[in-house]
Amino acid sequence: MKKIKIAQIGTSGNSHGTPIWNSLLKQTDLFEVMGYAFPENERKKFPHQAEAFDGSREMTVDEILNDPEIEAVTVETEEIYLSKYAIMAAKAGKHIHMEKPGGVNLAQFEELIKLVRAKGLTFTTGYMYRFNPKIREMLDKVKNGEIGEVYAVEAHMDCKHPAEVRQWLDNFPGGMMFFLGCHLIDLIYQIQGEPEEIIPLNCSTGYDRVTANDYGMVVFKYKNGVSFAKTCANENGGFLRRQLVICGTKGTIEIKPLEVSAEGGLYTVVNENYNTDWHKEGTVTQSEIYDRYNAMVKNFADIVRGEKENPYSYDYELNLYRLIQKACGGCN
Repeated sequence: MKKIKIAQIGTSGNSHGTPIWNSLLKQTDLFEVMGYAFPENERKKFPHQAEAFDGSREMTVDEILNDPEIEAVTVETEEIYLSKYAIMAAKAGKHIHMEKPGGVNLAQFEELIKLVRAKGLTFTTGYMYRFNPKIREMLDKVKNGEIGEVYAVEAHMDCKHPAEVRQWLDNFPGGMMFFLGCHLIDLIYQIQGEPEEIIPLNCSTGYDRVTANDYGMVVFKYKNGVSFAKTCANENGGFLRRQLVICGTKGTIEIKPLEVSAEGGLYTVVNENYNTDWHKEGTVTQSEIYDRYNAMVKNFADIVRGEKENPYSYDYELNLYRLIQKACGGCN
């Protein structure tokens, strides 16, 4: 089948733009990479990330959008500019993969969804846990009713960032909840749908004179239970304590850690427990090593080429974005 002619708009110091670019270059059976653009002075802001693009064709955003041969773009700018450039790409009729959660402004995101829907464009977002094979397997078990009726989900996503990065979180509504907590909200929303009540609890730890919300928790109240997402940017050892616990009436799934770094990619460990005996251990399994970015861009290619339907509809993405904004304490 014909390769997809694609270009990338942007990279940044705190996004997945560089590994997405590298995955596009590697998957030569799927993509013909036409070039890239660094808007908003990105080459000067992020010189280390920009090095990965050396040797490829540098273009302007207008050159990318006005090239009729380029049918798709990855939008990987700084978060505050994501919607701006995705809207420009949609108006130009390009299929779009963009960094999560999709800019900081609800009205812009609504405009974006309206455009891609009207033009019938492929639109995907970079929620990385959607492409974790072990998490996907467990979500399928939940969907098939293997753990019974879900009444609670506990989700953690933590890390240790220096003070300057934690203060940078002030660019976003809700800070850390917007930047990383969005991944957890995506998982909870897939499992349980729209909550009846949302209680956001976002704050600054106050350490190192950081005033941004570098700690966040949100509680989702459902008819039959309560779920929560917790995320912190100031937690030593937080990466290996990232977890997803799904509690059902017939069993419990504990995914901890969500990901472990290994040579060649990542792997995930899962504990499934269907025992009523308090002291009986569950069954522990481990995924094979995988590359989340290769899976992400292949998924995008498959949808663009019509080989699969997008499992995340326009409505899903819009409703998820609204839910994230509410979890951050409001709507902008």
